[in-house]
Amino acid sequence: MSNSKKRPALWDKIADLRLRISLDRRAFILYSILRGLVLLTLVRMIMTRNYEGAGICVLSLILFLLPAAFEDYFRVKIPPLFEGMIYVFIYAAEILGEIDHYYVLIHGWDTILHTINGFLCAALGFSLVYLMNRNSKNISLSPFYLTLAAFCFSMTVGVLWEFFEFGADWFLMQDMQKDFLISRFGSVTLDPAGLGKPVPVRDIVSTVITTASGRVITIEGGYLDIGLLDTMKDLLVNFLGALVFCGIGYAALKSNQFEAVTDKLIWRPVSAGEHEREKEEIHRRKTLPRKAPTRKIHKRRPGGGQ
Repeated sequence: MSNSKKRPALWDKIADLRLRISLDRRAFILYSILRGLVLLTLVRMIMTRNYEGAGICVLSLILFLLPAAFEDYFRVKIPPLFEGMIYVFIYAAEILGEIDHYYVLIHGWDTILHTINGFLCAALGFSLVYLMNRNSKNISLSPFYLTLAAFCFSMTVGVLWEFFEFGADWFLMQDMQKDFLISRFGSVTLDPAGLGKPVPVRDIVSTVITTASGRVITIEGGYLDIGLLDTMKDLLVNFLGALVFCGIGYAALKSNQFEAVTDKLIWRPVSAGEHEREKEEIHRRKTLPRKAPTRKIHKRRPGGGQ
């Protein structure tokens, strides 16, 4: 009788999700490569005692499993291209952006990711509305309203993320809404008459900050904007990313070429029979016997002893 202990339910569930990813070879190869890179980064963070970075690595590993979890729970199929874009986005945002400081080192890194986020969220919104529209007897949206709903979904996600960044900056002083140096602005606060008339200030070359403790900080190059420009830039590129995808989706719906887009970017429902076959395949792969270790066989010499 085997004395081996049964694995905890959590580890068993994680193994099932990884096997679900392996059902598509291309997605699994990309997942395995990025997962390996994250694990190497995790080891580096632990060795350098950067425990915050180690936490981000663990979070990334969890996020990698979310597409498979969504497929299993909602009984949908995420196209490999869309799934691969999610993996790359997570790695670029969490590992390259946060740990390797690409947000600071590479100009426009944050802008690129927010544009991709708008595109992906529009695809997600399009998928959700399309599935509800397709399966509901009471709702029948035209291509325009279906596209509009997907666009609004993407923009709502973008706004909620900016709320999160503002909360982190205001309460935890994290500076997620990155600062910009500006050389001009207009302000009604500077109106000496107090009549709300904007007073323009131009050609700012430096700003001096004096704290209550007497500390003096000089900012060379202009006036420090603390997040407004970053927020509006993020929302603008989110808008552009959502607009691009919604344009593609609308054109595909109007031209009866929607299946070409569906196969690559739109989630599709999975029938009960297909879902059960997937679970059976996952169980089969999970119970495959491991290759037994080879044993070296010593031949007896003729006429020899044992």
